[in-house]
Amino acid sequence: MEFIEIIKAIILGVIEGITEWLPISSTGHMILADEFIKLNMSDAFKEMFLVVIQLGAILAVVLLYFHKLNPFSPKKSAKEKKDTIWIWLKVAIGVVPAAILGFLFDDWLDAHFYNYVTVSIMLVIYGILFIFIENRNKYKASKVNSFSNLSYKTAFGIGMFQVLSLIPGTSRSGATILGAILMGTSRPVAAEYSFFMAIPVMLGASALKLIKFGFDFTGLEGAILLVGMVVAFVVSILSIKFLMRYIRNNDFKVFGWYRIVLGVLVLAYFLIVK
Repeated sequence: MEFIEIIKAIILGVIEGITEWLPISSTGHMILADEFIKLNMSDAFKEMFLVVIQLGAILAVVLLYFHKLNPFSPKKSAKEKKDTIWIWLKVAIGVVPAAILGFLFDDWLDAHFYNYVTVSIMLVIYGILFIFIENRNKYKASKVNSFSNLSYKTAFGIGMFQVLSLIPGTSRSGATILGAILMGTSRPVAAEYSFFMAIPVMLGASALKLIKFGFDFTGLEGAILLVGMVVAFVVSILSIKFLMRYIRNNDFKVFGWYRIVLGVLVLAYFLIVK
């Protein structure tokens, strides 16, 4: 029985590692996964697990971008260190709206919006938006092609778009990337800024869930959480590298179409099968 639960944790870690960084909604996939891969654990543990597993995904960002995000690197010049500090200031400004609203309304949002109808609708809506915005911007040159060109005003504006991701099914990366593109940011900068904003946001969300759950894990609970995080970490590294390679020569429309199909499938499954 314990072995089966570990296998489930591995599968959920793979799903988290892929869907957290691609703009396709990790929540939508987790809701579907929970129908077929039910952890034989308490509801309180499962709720905590599905959030805290994101710590593994976050560590992947820290590893891949450690040099870029480290203002104390001896390999950087004084100007490069200053630029790195500016990146963190822009990240801090961007996370403020979602951090405040997420802290205040976490339980209310879960109670009212964490359901398959909301997730399905958000998957489809943002799928359509990705296709529409990419078509509209097809021949437009981006104005922000590096973090040095990313103003604090634009950073805060992207942070306001991140607030939309508090509604399940929206996708945090999807909301921030769409917002960044609308504000004239290139796809690579939009994706990386989305990654960087995830660090404090997901660390805060994980800490909140851990505090609510408590730290008194059984041996099996600790093993499941650790396995899920490690798998999410490894898969996240591959997902992030894939996304950054892909968007250098492609747009986000394929993810839009995927979201629409997934949203329809989620809605159909729960309406027809359930």
